[in-house]
Amino acid sequence: MADNTDKIESFRALALQVKCHAVNLAGDSEALRRNRQATRLLMLNSIKRLEQQIAASIAFIGLDCRLIVLPEYFLTGFPMGEPLAVWGEKACLEMAGAEYEALSTIAQKHQIFLAGNAYELDPNFPGLYFQTSFVIDPSGAIILRYRRLNSLFTPTPHDVWDKYLDCYGLEGVFPVAKTAIGNLAAIASEEILYPEVARCLAMRGAEIFLHSTSEVYDNTLTPKDAAKISRAVENMAYVVSANTAGIDNIPIPVASADGGSKIIDYRGKVLAQAATGESMAAFAEIDLAALRRDRRRPGLNNLPSRQRFELYAQSYSQSHFYPANTMLNQEVDRKHFIETQQKTIERLAKLGII
Repeated sequence: MADNTDKIESFRALALQVKCHAVNLAGDSEALRRNRQATRLLMLNSIKRLEQQIAASIAFIGLDCRLIVLPEYFLTGFPMGEPLAVWGEKACLEMAGAEYEALSTIAQKHQIFLAGNAYELDPNFPGLYFQTSFVIDPSGAIILRYRRLNSLFTPTPHDVWDKYLDCYGLEGVFPVAKTAIGNLAAIASEEILYPEVARCLAMRGAEIFLHSTSEVYDNTLTPKDAAKISRAVENMAYVVSANTAGIDNIPIPVASADGGSKIIDYRGKVLAQAATGESMAAFAEIDLAALRRDRRRPGLNNLPSRQRFELYAQSYSQSHFYPANTMLNQEVDRKHFIETQQKTIERLAKLGII
């Protein structure tokens, strides 16, 4: 857990809703597929646009805007059938690559904590990549890397579980950064639907969930929106959820994942919400002092202090649904993911569980 002793009890956070300029079509030809320059240029151009939008947003909101959360895979979009090796070459960031350096420069220049999400290579796991949520602090240092644990079509730490634990330990699986603006933790996209992810982060002191997402938005209460409120209430934590303002340069219609970025407080109240399109409307105050007072106040609504985890531990330890280590020491293609899910469904059905 990263630490920073200079404490700020109140500040503004922004869920910055920006369009994603996908890189999928940049690698159609074999020449471009072999040459990373085309997609790297697209990504760096996206970062240049972001720097302008961030600067203008801070000028409007005020210099007490200390936290900005960006949408899911904001630099690349998502793979649309590309083999793992092709997507790794085309769209995945290196852990100390130029894209992170450019983002770090923005965080330093504007003295902000900058959070986002990207596909990332890890030299410990050649041939694979992970979807990584990150936080960069005002010094430009990456203080948090969270690898998405639940994904249907992307490798996860659970797929190489034994080796991942050897490399990073359990605290590396559920990282929480203790900073001047509170204890920060990341939740990636649809993982907001998995209460265990947020709970394990809350167990480690998380106060603000940074939720980078790219999802369908409408005027009804979607499952993900209901989950955002639930994760905030059950953990007494803020949720800063940044959605895309559409995804360009892919066959799917641009506005399919557009709108609804929001900030929810620890009581489940929506403090700010954007409509559709690129927007800085989803900004609000994060009142850490009030959060901490309520967390330390006895009463019916203090749900974290009332948790009895021993009640559930044995049921979890005895249950085996989606298997671990299915990508450890073996090469797989994309059909592996759906085949593994299908086998899991069939096994659970035979057991009468589903």
